Amino acid sequence: MKRRLYNFQLKKCISVCKHLNNYTKLFADLANVDVMIENEDKALILLSFLPDEDYDTFVLTLINDKQSLRFNEISSTFVNHELRRKNK
Repeated sequence: MKRRLYNFQLKKCISVCKHLNNYTKLFADLANVDVMIENEDKALILLSFLPDEDYDTFVLTLINDKQSLRFNEISSTFVNHELRRKNK
């Protein structure tokens, strides 16, 4: 299951919401077998899955001057970013 998590990538053919749902399901599956991943690690792993060519500036802006990252904050910002991109 950890391997599935660390190989999980954002695919252009699925929506961001579906991607985040699948990502969250992976954490639930891991929790069911007593593998806990810290909230900040969840956020960092999510950001590392984003392709650099499309999200480099977004990621740098998001993490600039942050002492810590929270998964819920990162995921909602990611969804909002995608909605703005699609509206352009």
